[in-house]
Amino acid sequence: MKKNIFKRVRDYLVEIRSEIKKVTWPTKLEVQKTSIAVIVSSLIFGVYLFAVDKFFGIIIQNIMNAF
Repeated sequence: MKKNIFKRVRDYLVEIRSEIKKVTWPTKLEVQKTSIAVIVSSLIFGVYLFAVDKFFGIIIQNIMNAF
């Protein structure tokens, strides 16, 4: 027979709390380091894509002007 909805919700919340206690949370320093790494790599990748886009844009523009 199905359990009462309130009992199931309570059991679910108890299980969530139990699992959250098992999580290893990063330190403030780890969060800062990984955040900086993500920001720097995003900027580098963004600049690279901008340069490639401009390069191919110039090439396409020159081809279109030739015809």
